[in-house]
Amino acid sequence: MLSIPFALIGGIWLIYAYDYNLSVAVAVGFIALAGMATETGVLVLNFIDVELAKLRQRQSILSAADIKNIVLSATSKRVRPIAMTAISTMAGLVPIMLSQGTGSDVTHRIASPMLGGMLTVMILNLLVLPVIYSFILQWQQANKARLVSTRLEKT
Repeated sequence: MLSIPFALIGGIWLIYAYDYNLSVAVAVGFIALAGMATETGVLVLNFIDVELAKLRQRQSILSAADIKNIVLSATSKRVRPIAMTAISTMAGLVPIMLSQGTGSDVTHRIASPMLGGMLTVMILNLLVLPVIYSFILQWQQANKARLVSTRLEKT
């Protein structure tokens, strides 16, 4: 769910750049953006979890270096699918933003949050989200190791 605030950053920037007021059309654009941002975030975290599960089959306790390597490996394998998802969405929105016909003022307001948001989602989900998730995984692993050592001391 952390990818949604990443998406809002880009959506708000583009709404501000075009000097649009918050309206129902802009809200619809943000709702659509939230769905796409969630899908992209799930893609990133899912592949990190798959790589992590493969390593956990071989060893139960992971070091911080193991987790960092897994996150880097999984994220680097998913750059193309994430970029393709975001770029294809943005490419589909560019003609809407360039249109000048009847009703284009409304469609511009729907497409603007998605166009700006998908750019920031792509960048931040590939750079920031894996780092945050890596810190969370390291914290969980440290707590798990502490719990195991406490149980061993009691026995």
